Amino acid sequence: MTHDQARLQESQDVIVSAIAQSMVIYGVSPSVGRIYGVLYFSDEPMTLDEIKDQVAMSKASVSNGIRELIETEMVTKVWKKGERKDHFIAEKDFLRNFINFFVKMLRLERNLIMKAVDQTEPTIQEIANETNDEKAEKVAKRDLELIQEAKDYLDWIMRLANSMESGDIFEHIPKTKT
Repeated sequence: MTHDQARLQESQDVIVSAIAQSMVIYGVSPSVGRIYGVLYFSDEPMTLDEIKDQVAMSKASVSNGIRELIETEMVTKVWKKGERKDHFIAEKDFLRNFINFFVKMLRLERNLIMKAVDQTEPTIQEIANETNDEKAEKVAKRDLELIQEAKDYLDWIMRLANSMESGDIFEHIPKTKT
């Protein structure tokens, strides 16, 4: 390796570390971030073994990390003619990665909260309308107002997610400064 190649590798390592650290902000482990970073700088699709050697992790850990990255569409499995092993490539568009990840998280949040609302709202509504307990009625009515505010929020985040996915958000916030 020439001096310049070593300097380039060192620079890539710094960026890979920064990518790994930034992914922690979104709840992704640094090791998964390093896997993504290695694939990001790779010109060719890589096998699990090749990735394992680059990130100094076990093959099982790399496999789990790859699975997580595939779920968020940050990495894609590709077929390479004449080879039996799976190969993987990184989605290099950070904005696309952010949108895919963020939309997935917004939908997950909505589903979790709506499941709880669907399960409890009928009971709260019944108490608000039919109880003889004045204190319980007051609390139930307040809870129904809070649930409505939560539903309004969930509606908003779904519209946000949909506008991100469709690209409509870029009419309001362009991808680049004009």
